[in-house]
Amino acid sequence: MPDLHVFQPAKTNGRALLVMPGGAYSFVSIRNEGVGVANVFARLGYTVFVLTYRLPGEGWTPRADVPLQDAQRAMRLIRARAARYGVDPAKVAVLGFSAGGHLAASLLTGFDERVYAPRDAADRGSARPDAGGLLYPVIAAAPPLTHPLSAQLLLGPNPDAALVARRSPAQHVTATTPPTFLAHSMDDGAVPWQNSELFLTALKAAKVKAEAYFFEEGGHGYGIGPDNAPAGLWPQLFARWLDRTLG
Repeated sequence: MPDLHVFQPAKTNGRALLVMPGGAYSFVSIRNEGVGVANVFARLGYTVFVLTYRLPGEGWTPRADVPLQDAQRAMRLIRARAARYGVDPAKVAVLGFSAGGHLAASLLTGFDERVYAPRDAADRGSARPDAGGLLYPVIAAAPPLTHPLSAQLLLGPNPDAALVARRSPAQHVTATTPPTFLAHSMDDGAVPWQNSELFLTALKAAKVKAEAYFFEEGGHGYGIGPDNAPAGLWPQLFARWLDRTLG
């Protein structure tokens, strides 16, 4: 089940952030989209939990559920251990990048999907994040907008239409989906920016609070950067949004 690396702040603000790095579901980009991000938000007072989730191509079954199993379990463990870290269990956000953004979006929309049998008392808790951040996320699970490798590794060869739909988070946004922040660069050559637009459209249709930024430049996979492009402003924008959203 999930491997959580904890980054504790010098002085807690009572909030927690569960970070899900990307990696096309072929690896987990811990350094670029995990450690660097955690250090920035820990300096702001967040207790940050970086998730190394199991990968669907490693032989686990059912492969398309394995990352979400780890995401749900991680959220429940954070809440179960909230007192230990000085965290308010009602102020736990999720932040995902690229394929990790797909996983975060899947958690935002599928927090109550039963994908594993309860293991202990922690699993009696809620897996619903109180807010979510999606950075250049994979949202579509099918062409033309999906990231082909991410979809192939998550869904396996020749997935049926029902499985593709089940792992297409924009199709599962409801009024219970948590408030969501999105940021994407329009020159992203790996994951088209329209993925974020797709999720934003679904959020607005469900009347879920959302804030989105589409940057002209920035590319893909930049994690906490880039320093020389407007996209590098996203950490400050996200932090201010969390201030307003989590209180």
